[in-house]
Amino acid sequence: MTSFDTSPQLNVWRALLALAVVFVMLATTGWTALRSHHGTTPLQASRSSWEHGRLHGHRLPDPDAAPAVLSRFFASLTVQQRSALAHRYPLAVGNMNGAPVALRYRANHQALAKQRRVERQRMHDSRLSPSGQHEAGRRMHRYEALMRQGRHILAFDPEGTGRVAEVFGNLQHAERVSVVVPGVDTDLLTFQKTNHPYSAPVGMAKSLYKAEQAADPSTRTAVIAWADYTAPAGLGIDSATAMRAEDGAVRLNALVRALPGKSPVSLFCHSYGSVVCGVAAHTLPRRVTDIAVAGSPGMRTEKASHLHTSAQVWSMRDATDWIQDVPYLELGGLGHGADPVSSAFGARVLSAQGAKGHGGYFEPDTESLLNFADIGVGAYRSVRCARDDDACHAGLSGAARAGRA
Repeated sequence: MTSFDTSPQLNVWRALLALAVVFVMLATTGWTALRSHHGTTPLQASRSSWEHGRLHGHRLPDPDAAPAVLSRFFASLTVQQRSALAHRYPLAVGNMNGAPVALRYRANHQALAKQRRVERQRMHDSRLSPSGQHEAGRRMHRYEALMRQGRHILAFDPEGTGRVAEVFGNLQHAERVSVVVPGVDTDLLTFQKTNHPYSAPVGMAKSLYKAEQAADPSTRTAVIAWADYTAPAGLGIDSATAMRAEDGAVRLNALVRALPGKSPVSLFCHSYGSVVCGVAAHTLPRRVTDIAVAGSPGMRTEKASHLHTSAQVWSMRDATDWIQDVPYLELGGLGHGADPVSSAFGARVLSAQGAKGHGGYFEPDTESLLNFADIGVGAYRSVRCARDDDACHAGLSGAARAGRA
């Protein structure tokens, strides 16, 4: 096995972890999150307008109402009324759990168009530095890409580094739904990559969707590339704590509870995304049947059973993934707990053969992707385990896929 003990990434991570532990031990009042307030964000402004809006003289429902309440509200409207609300409050409707999926797609298309105009103006704003103008250009081109025909944007927030979620497949009529939860350095600009495409949410989700279709062409599936939380930037304090994961877990739980229908849902959580999934696990509805983690730094617990979830917990790690050398511990809020691929943790440990490092788990033709696809379509008896033991396959049911049984 190749050693990564001297890698710059690992040395930085360990140094930051050590400094943070010292800080926590010296602190007497705990963590203090310092946040800058830059006024009302576009999403907040849209939600505020919705809250003060009227339809035929009647107040609109609370945008934070239960998805079932909002679903009933939209179902009571005509097509023209729904379209009018999406046009008037695009960001509010586009991010509203409980709004019809197709309506959210249209609302977010309009929101993207508006933000594209904003960034196009900023590209030529003399008050901005050259780097600021360049950044505006990058965001403008990203918005244009997200607006292309055939793309289905389920969530969009331009504030800060940006948040976004995209659907592949027919979410409204899917028999099984998969959600890809990415890790650090995920934002609007890294949502999709030309180089190393399968290390970014769009590439991960597209690859998984294609693999699921190949695994079982008769099962209608949908895959969500979910970058709708503020991920840590780099291997710093945020990535060594659960602060970002706690907010992400709330958002992930809200997403799953608002999904249409009653089809089973599988979560595929990469790197820090597995921390999000670990924190969210005990709150998730029972329709979440599987939580599969890859390249995990830990799930904020010592054992899979402590996640308090009815979902099956799967884990995998490639032999060349540098994450294996990160200390698996939790001390004073730092670190994320036990190693999910250790036998003591109690997850079903899958083969990740062919993944080649930390960012390769969704690469086509890898054992890791094939295993994810089998889980996504419910072909549990077809998964290949990392070890020859009974624990990985114990109590599993589901169809075996031809050629993999």
